[in-house]
Amino acid sequence: MHPPTKADWRTKILDGRRTLSTERRRSENAALATLAATLVPADTTVCAYVPVGSEPGAISMLDALADAGAEVLVPITRPDTSLCWAHFLGADTLVAAGFGLHEPTGAVLPPETVGRAHTVLVPALAVDRRGVRLGRGAGFYDRTLHLAAPDARIVAVVRDDELVDELPEDPHDIRMGWALTPGSGLVRLGSDEGAEQHRP
Repeated sequence: MHPPTKADWRTKILDGRRTLSTERRRSENAALATLAATLVPADTTVCAYVPVGSEPGAISMLDALADAGAEVLVPITRPDTSLCWAHFLGADTLVAAGFGLHEPTGAVLPPETVGRAHTVLVPALAVDRRGVRLGRGAGFYDRTLHLAAPDARIVAVVRDDELVDELPEDPHDIRMGWALTPGSGLVRLGSDEGAEQHRP
């Protein structure tokens, strides 16, 4: 029997997220907001994301980062290119954008802006203990994360059961250094010799 493909994993994870109760989702999102506020020192920059649909986290996670004194940047997407960035200034500044996302209406900063981030919170469907991340397949983060500072903390945000032992990996995949889950908090991920990984 062949091991599960990325498509198999995506179907499994998305099915699991769709069946999550509203109460459980709220509890996990509240935990992620509390944890996120402890990740970055005040007066530093964090690149995060605006959660949509069943993605772990909520606007409360971004609010918590801002309330902790961080400069919070979230992605601006353009087809087939690296992510640009914009300041998160509250839920009322977000508008519907492409790919089903929500983005700020303010000034757009270039992709290289991620280089000033102390921490980058990356949406993921799953991540394994080696640091291999499963995204939705658009490749935005694989085209962007090489611009992060070498000492930036690159963190995949997932539910507890989405931190798994092993996922399929492609050569272009950039590994995560950490996972953030509602129940386990910040989890250090390992790396194979020679694998590309950002370290804190």
